[in-house]
Amino acid sequence: MSLPQKLDRLLNRADELRHLLNTADGAQVGTIARELSELDPLVEKVQAYRAAERARDEAEAMLGDPELKELAEAEYLDLKDRLPLLEREIRLMLLPRDIADERSAILEVRPAAGGDEAALFAAELFGAYQRYAARQGWRFEVLDYDESDLGGVKGATASIEGRGVFAKLKFESGVHRVQRVPATESQGRIHTSTVTVAVLPEAEDVDVQVNESDLRIDTYRASGAGGQHVNKTDSAVRITHLPTGIVVAMQEEKSQHKNRAKAMKVLRARLFDAERTRLDSARAADRKGQVGTGDRSERIRTYNFPQGRVTDHRIGLTIHKIDRVMLGEFDEVIEALVSEDEAARLAADAE
Repeated sequence: MSLPQKLDRLLNRADELRHLLNTADGAQVGTIARELSELDPLVEKVQAYRAAERARDEAEAMLGDPELKELAEAEYLDLKDRLPLLEREIRLMLLPRDIADERSAILEVRPAAGGDEAALFAAELFGAYQRYAARQGWRFEVLDYDESDLGGVKGATASIEGRGVFAKLKFESGVHRVQRVPATESQGRIHTSTVTVAVLPEAEDVDVQVNESDLRIDTYRASGAGGQHVNKTDSAVRITHLPTGIVVAMQEEKSQHKNRAKAMKVLRARLFDAERTRLDSARAADRKGQVGTGDRSERIRTYNFPQGRVTDHRIGLTIHKIDRVMLGEFDEVIEALVSEDEAARLAADAE
């Protein structure tokens, strides 16, 4: 089906829904209103596109008039440049959407290879994401922060709440490599360490059904760096999902009840992510055309401190602003990743 045919069908469907909204009974109104509200932004974009097409045609017709030619030519050229941009926006809006894109997300950062240096960088990267979230106006809640002896982290988990969080952060999942001289290195040698990042869409109750009989819940005393007890009660919680073997532990709160609630939130997100990966055969088939495979063993980015550069290996992007990136200014990298993904999906849709 050609694009004009798709747009005609879309506008006809919107008109049909408006008519139904005036005649529907109470039970149907909510469903119809939801579909119409989802279509409205696209309808507005299509109407703007078609209005621009008409204006371009009118300006082109006036080019033969000597008195109007100069004015018409400027308008014609402006519209000629604007129409492809509007068409691209419409094609993007017509692509199948990931229902998780608009959701909040769970962020998990853990050291991988590199010992103390990996733990230190994991803490710094976690802080950079926290600053990025603040810049976006999102709510960043630390769910768990297991500090290591030297001020790094053995693992850190956060809930990031806001509209479209997952759409912006989902390409951060993978292995992040750091190259720098560790503070503990007396010879000034550059070390390479790695950190793993996982970004999971937050699950809603309807997404995942968790049976209490499938859970083993253990409580224990929370401990901090150096093995010192954070408190003297068994407030830390470890939940094991027996069918999958997924384990989530929380000790950030002094309340066992709060730690359990946070652990369940992360468990639901992990189960939801596992189910999405299992069912999404289309994503697996299209991986070659996407920015990343979503495999968390994939090395996606290098932070080279001596050269002051950050390189994203998936799209070949290098920026020499490592100090700004570590302050949470991920915008340039994330926008490039989103644009590359959009271009790949448009190309796949055109085939």
